[in-house]
Amino acid sequence: MTEPTSPSRRILIVGGGTAGWMAAALFAHAWQKRGFDITLLESSAIGTIGVGEGSTPKMRRFFERLGVPEAEWMPACNATYKCGIRFPKWATRKGYESYYHPFFSHDDDATIRAFFNNVTLRNRNFDVPAHPDAFFVSNYLARQRRAPLAEAGTGYAADYAYHFDASGIVEFLKGFSATHGVRHVIDTVTAVHRHENGDLAGVSTEQHGDIEADFFVDCTGFASLLICKTLGVQFDSYKDILFNDSAVALPTPHDADGSLPSETLSTALKYGWVWKIPLTNRFGNGYVYSSSYIDQDAAETELRAHLGLLDADVEARHLKMRVGRVAHSWDRNCLAVGLAQGFIEPLEATALMIVQDTVETFMQRYEQGGFSDRYRADVNEKINLIFDGVKNYVFMHYKLNSRDDTDYWIDNRANPHVADDVARILEVWDKGGDLLGELRNQASRLVYSPTSWYCILAGMGRFPRAPKKPKRKLQVADPADAKRYCEGLARHFPDHRAALARFAASD
Repeated sequence: MTEPTSPSRRILIVGGGTAGWMAAALFAHAWQKRGFDITLLESSAIGTIGVGEGSTPKMRRFFERLGVPEAEWMPACNATYKCGIRFPKWATRKGYESYYHPFFSHDDDATIRAFFNNVTLRNRNFDVPAHPDAFFVSNYLARQRRAPLAEAGTGYAADYAYHFDASGIVEFLKGFSATHGVRHVIDTVTAVHRHENGDLAGVSTEQHGDIEADFFVDCTGFASLLICKTLGVQFDSYKDILFNDSAVALPTPHDADGSLPSETLSTALKYGWVWKIPLTNRFGNGYVYSSSYIDQDAAETELRAHLGLLDADVEARHLKMRVGRVAHSWDRNCLAVGLAQGFIEPLEATALMIVQDTVETFMQRYEQGGFSDRYRADVNEKINLIFDGVKNYVFMHYKLNSRDDTDYWIDNRANPHVADDVARILEVWDKGGDLLGELRNQASRLVYSPTSWYCILAGMGRFPRAPKKPKRKLQVADPADAKRYCEGLARHFPDHRAALARFAASD
């Protein structure tokens, strides 16, 4: 690893939360022994938002990079395993009222090929089974509330993510960062100072005076104190594409039978959707909705009714969301991370993935070229592509919905603000064309794999309405065969709660 060409060694992270402490941990692990001085400044009055409490499989690589085993961090954060996400009630077409977005590995290749084969035939108007749920092992693991940890000797490796308590992650990463030399300052910023050339110079605080640095990381949340308010970088809203701008959250206790799910449940309601996320100590629940269609009180009532808590004395937490992204995340000597750089509603639990991608991409390019304009432009281009790629995939959920019970769902489906890439995917799909070829053409701009795109299009039932009987010569995969294979393999995975109990046993 080469030394940065710039002499900049003092990094000031302004703002904590999950984004700030993830950045601190990554910087400290890689750079603290090389003479970098890393400080995180946060206000005691600002807590962790934690709208979602889930992740993508990218989170596994985060802790692996830090050298932290699951047994060390998961119990401290009430964490559970996540096999995938289930989407009930987004569609109304018979047989497609729910679908499961799986995590998958190379070991799923045989059943994935069978799924692709049937989907291609079904989309060319042949009456063959094409719902994705039958073809993915992780769906069976989630259905049976198993952990995605295959027994030794099975020869199978499942991909997976996590659910966790966001405040627990923050506390854990604070401890990790402290042991790796990060200075933690609790104070309130009163002013931001700039050099004559426009770069950031430092901040003034109420109790610690002026704090100077060579490089700044803006983790000030939706306030975007450094990147937007000080440096004037434009914020580009996704409001015309993704309508949801609010959420209300309520905890609930575990199921009476003591079992523990290993999936996120994202259930559509009248004006948005509700997440249900299993932690070791509770369920996290939240209603993500659009304030243009329902007000705060009515949204809380709808959530309480959904959870059976209309008469329960459980306090709800209301949140507002600024959905969109800044025009560029790295401006001058400042990198915006987390909510300060942008946010896409938590439907696919991508917030921390984007944090991780932002920090790791910046670190890689900074080591190659310091403050080089070329590398700064490269980082900004990559991060913008990630934001827009996630936006497009999340938008597809709404575009494909077939509900007619409220204007919210009808307007989402009729939304004319469709990105060119999404429009092209739908055009190729609806014409029964070469979708895989189209997705390969878009590969540099896609965040989600072709398998994920096939799953959402097929899972939501976007097929011709009057399929014909398949010809005898056509090779049709039998979902019963896939089911037998998947269920046979699932028996080699442990019960979810039992798998987590091993952490306590190893203490």
